[in-house]
Amino acid sequence: MPNKPERSVKAPRPPKRIRDLVDGVLLLDKPVGLSSNDALIKAKRLLNAKKAGHTGTLDPFATGLLPLCFGEATKFSQDLLEADKTYETVVHLGQRTDTGDTEGEVLETLEVNVTREQIEAVLERFRGPIQQVPPMYSALKRDGKPLYEYARAGITLEREARPVTIHRLELIVYEAPFLTLSVTCSKGTYIRVLGEDIGHALGCGAHLNALRRTQVGALTMDGVITLEELGAHAEPVGLLAPVDALLSSFPAVELTPELATRFLHGQRIALGKEAVAVPAGLGRVRVYEAGRLLGTGNMQEYAVLAPERLIAASH
Repeated sequence: MPNKPERSVKAPRPPKRIRDLVDGVLLLDKPVGLSSNDALIKAKRLLNAKKAGHTGTLDPFATGLLPLCFGEATKFSQDLLEADKTYETVVHLGQRTDTGDTEGEVLETLEVNVTREQIEAVLERFRGPIQQVPPMYSALKRDGKPLYEYARAGITLEREARPVTIHRLELIVYEAPFLTLSVTCSKGTYIRVLGEDIGHALGCGAHLNALRRTQVGALTMDGVITLEELGAHAEPVGLLAPVDALLSSFPAVELTPELATRFLHGQRIALGKEAVAVPAGLGRVRVYEAGRLLGTGNMQEYAVLAPERLIAASH
């Protein structure tokens, strides 16, 4: 009888990696060359964290502050997406690229013959509320596809200008053809476009040579950690800032254990004399019981506290 063919034996699947419940905020100093998502994946693996998210993208060629949220901190990441940002950038005058930064192909090279006084006059035009046309090399979507996919295919689409606000725009150094600026701006501002628009206004074109984010909301470069430092640390979780590092700009409310229980059940509560501490005024607050963060709430009229986002009871 002919021999029956042997059945192939599938190798057993390796056991699924068990991730840890990690809560906190990593103030990452993102290196050049990594996307925000790649940086998040690396940090998540180094911390063996179960749940993580970032708080707004930085271009791969950009460096600087990228707050990463883990566990319960992800509930509050939206606040940083909405926050103002501060950058230091080097604008290369006299060259336009198709991406607006160093990663693109040079489209045009022009002579740079501008004075510091001319630059200061142009910068004044970009302070305050302005209109910005989003770049083709961006993650904004059209018909379900990001604009950069169209751009890579050589397709340019019409984009509507959007309102943004440049709160602060300062000239740090001018050594032709390089212009170093400090910018504080509202969410949705493209620094690449700002650099290009300044170059256009000066009549010589421009692209970004370098970009570094130094502040997001109330978070600064104080205490930032690199991926190398995270990987070399014996207890990397100990490098995380607490969850309420994201909420430091909100007034604090301290509740008694009884009120805390009601708050964690989603009940609106009238604070009155029962609360340990009640801030003056209305609006968003961070809420504690015996120093433990319970979540965020809204102070309403007549000292009524309405729950907003809550920390899981097990935390």
